[in-house]
Amino acid sequence: MSLPQGLDFARPGGTPTIRRAAALCAVLLIALLANATRVQILESARYEDNPANRRQMIARYGSPRGDILVDGRPVTGSRDTGGMFRHTRTYTDGPLYAPVTGFASQVYGTTLLEHTEDALLSGTDPLLDPFPLWSGVLRKRVPGGHVVTTLNGAAQRAAYQGLAGRAGAVAAVEPTTGRILALVSTPSYDPGELSGTSPSVARAWKRLNGDAARPMLNRAIRQTYPPGSTFKVVTAAAALEAGVVTDLDAPTDSPDPYRLPGTTTELTNETEGCEDASLRYAFTWSCNTVFAKLGREVGLRNMTGTAANFGFNERRLRVPFAVAASTFDPKLDASQLALSSIGQFETRATPLQMAMVAATVADGGDVKAPYLVERTTTKDGETVSTATPRTLHRAMSATTAEQLREMMTDVVQEGTGRNAAIPGARVGGKTGTAQHGVDNSGKPYAWFISWAQADDALEPAVAVAVVVEDAGRQGEVSGGGDAAPIAKAVMEAVLNSRPHGRG
Repeated sequence: MSLPQGLDFARPGGTPTIRRAAALCAVLLIALLANATRVQILESARYEDNPANRRQMIARYGSPRGDILVDGRPVTGSRDTGGMFRHTRTYTDGPLYAPVTGFASQVYGTTLLEHTEDALLSGTDPLLDPFPLWSGVLRKRVPGGHVVTTLNGAAQRAAYQGLAGRAGAVAAVEPTTGRILALVSTPSYDPGELSGTSPSVARAWKRLNGDAARPMLNRAIRQTYPPGSTFKVVTAAAALEAGVVTDLDAPTDSPDPYRLPGTTTELTNETEGCEDASLRYAFTWSCNTVFAKLGREVGLRNMTGTAANFGFNERRLRVPFAVAASTFDPKLDASQLALSSIGQFETRATPLQMAMVAATVADGGDVKAPYLVERTTTKDGETVSTATPRTLHRAMSATTAEQLREMMTDVVQEGTGRNAAIPGARVGGKTGTAQHGVDNSGKPYAWFISWAQADDALEPAVAVAVVVEDAGRQGEVSGGGDAAPIAKAVMEAVLNSRPHGRG
């Protein structure tokens, strides 16, 4: 039997058509493998981070989030809803700790510690897993870790209750380390309202953002205010460091009133005895005329340098979330410099910055970096990281710091800050009322900064700054009357929580 013409099964490799088809299949297979490799390895992060990829969100909320701790106890939690995004964030005393925790929302993301420590809290931080490659192969979800804060719960509550819902803020730090002991902003809000995906979350978001009182603004670290007379601590330090003043009790040759250089505007005082007053008297009774003249005599360069040494104009401060820069304008004319030297004109400060100023005096002239996270741990409590105190600047000599401690103590013992006195402790302070608004038409802000050291202690325990935007009283607003009692309550809370005799 003969084979049909055109078919030659004995020829190796078959026909050219079959060979071309086989080669094409091989090329397609190689291209498929190359694309799979690109997607799985080179492009995996882009796909994982794509907002349209719900698998990441489902996995993210598939297990409980780690907690934020105060005094060793969690102030956050997780609730199993049984839904697609199973675990939603809960908060204990949410408004009290909102300026620290921030919120963690399935809809609106994260803020503050919930944001800066998100990788650890959500379990994605590589430091939580000793075998990350093996966990990746098994697709094993590591439990979220915990964030142990530096907060003193009693001080935090004293600050919050002292403000009593009035617009304002309190910051308290440990002078020798920079540990943040309290960080309060009022009015506040409950971050738990933003947890979950129900329609009520969107309603809460709209209501909170539309509130004229701005409850979601962290006034302690994100709002800057004219510091008023509390800035006289910086001006006094500059005058002593520059040698403009060499004797605390010598007359300063200061007129009352003081005409601002190059203008017809006369600066006055709220107290008597400021003409030719000594630095000690002017500090104790807050003479504007003396400090405006001193700032002019110190000069712009020295005033700007001293302010910078205390932390002003620093735009990189983090605690670990970002802090708004406190500012002292380096380009001022003579009259502007005089006003800036008493904490007015364009001088602005956060409450945290002014707490740092008080802490620097208490600690002998060193500016410690403020920090809010003591350590982080795994779910089982094993330490992942630990904070180390560090010094940012040397603001002034030890001699100048001691002179400022003397004057701040005088303010509390016999001057405008007597409402902050605490039996059994040395307390130093400085009051302030800061004008603001068009032509200073706004109700003055009440300020008080202070520090406290128990009589039997080797080191200061706490430094505090309080600002009250709305003192809520009829009549005169003052730092000594409105802000000092709040600072006293915070300082007492810290002193009472420390072991007897501890430095």
